Amino acid sequence: MEYLLFVGYLVLFAWLVTKTKFFINSGLSSSQLIIIFLLKVMAGIFYGWVGIYYGNHAQMVDTWSYHYNSIQEYNLLYKNPHEYLVNLFRDPYDDGVTKFLSSNKSYWNDLKGNIFIKVLSIFNVFSFGHYYTNVIFYSFISMFGPIAIYRVMNEVYPGKKLQVLIAVFLIPSFLYWASGLHKEGLIFLGFSLVIYNFYFALRRRKFSTANILFILLGLLIVVTLRNFLIIILVPALLAWFLATRFPKKPLAVFGICYLCFVIFFFTAGYINGNLDFPQAVVTKQKEFVALLGNSSVPMKELEPTFSSFILNTPQAVSLSMLRPYPSDVKHILSLAAAVETAFLLFLVFLFFALKNRNGRYATSSTFVYFCLFLSFSVLITIGYAVNNLGAIVRYRSIVLPLLLVPVFCGINWQKVSGVLLNNIKNKNNIAKNGNLA
Repeated sequence: MEYLLFVGYLVLFAWLVTKTKFFINSGLSSSQLIIIFLLKVMAGIFYGWVGIYYGNHAQMVDTWSYHYNSIQEYNLLYKNPHEYLVNLFRDPYDDGVTKFLSSNKSYWNDLKGNIFIKVLSIFNVFSFGHYYTNVIFYSFISMFGPIAIYRVMNEVYPGKKLQVLIAVFLIPSFLYWASGLHKEGLIFLGFSLVIYNFYFALRRRKFSTANILFILLGLLIVVTLRNFLIIILVPALLAWFLATRFPKKPLAVFGICYLCFVIFFFTAGYINGNLDFPQAVVTKQKEFVALLGNSSVPMKELEPTFSSFILNTPQAVSLSMLRPYPSDVKHILSLAAAVETAFLLFLVFLFFALKNRNGRYATSSTFVYFCLFLSFSVLITIGYAVNNLGAIVRYRSIVLPLLLVPVFCGINWQKVSGVLLNNIKNKNNIAKNGNLA
């Protein structure tokens, strides 16, 4: 019965992706949409399998824990519908709602898991509690995120459809983490709703009611599933908005805005103790260090001072952008992460070494700066607080499309192919001359 249910839903949703107007308007063909959807389903299935057989090593026990808890919520829906509807809004602590950035006895810290469990419990109504059938529902919903970013990037990088498609849909770690039954797919959807509606509203120079509602929905998704990201996303949006008002100097606008944000970050605690952002980051670091996971690595202790953050910046960059190193490899999954990291760094090298200089390749420099400033802000925050490599790879996956589309589209691929062909030709000539000798 489970297999028939899975196949039936798979066929139904594969058909739906070719009939959904938002997907059709992306310009992708029906075949391409079905392939992308099936890749997400396959990645989600593999994610669940890894959660069973590799869970402790890959930091993936959560996915099945969420599933089993969602089964309990699903049963609660039938036994006590009132409790099912209200338990999400109940604060089990005396002052948990006030602890927005805290991980201890915080309503907001619990909410991210409770929200996701509630979503899965709704899936269970239609899947009868089958994990892999839920993957199909999740793949369809989470597909709206990358489709939205793809549509924006196609506007920003006209004539670069293949590069955009690869960077948005086919980066292995993004495909994997954003397709499995975990929060990343929905968090990226929240990001995408905000970015898509903000971009097209700015281009029209008018925010419609629909734009505003979808932006608010995206922000709500982000704040409920990973609340600290809202503190990074909102300043990036503000800088983007102001940069569009001064289009001749967008980098200067972003620089000034982020300087103000940094000052506010370190001084807000003096205004209100609940806004002590440096202390919140320090607390997060201590909590991750205390976990002692299989892929945890040593890190310098952070203090809630400006000088400590400056001194720890190289470590943060190394953790979030360069690792896992080859020396960090302990199993096949960490090997895959290390290989991908090395390959993406190589692409960044190609971007600077063989950059496309034939005119302006992006139609909106302000949007490109937004992607870069937002991505690096997320990465540096992860690097300050997290010392578990498995968690780092998962957390950073949501910014990879935003970071890598400019890289893929900025490389002069004709020059790359020319260099490769010349190298092959030279090797063949050397081999030929060697044989003649």
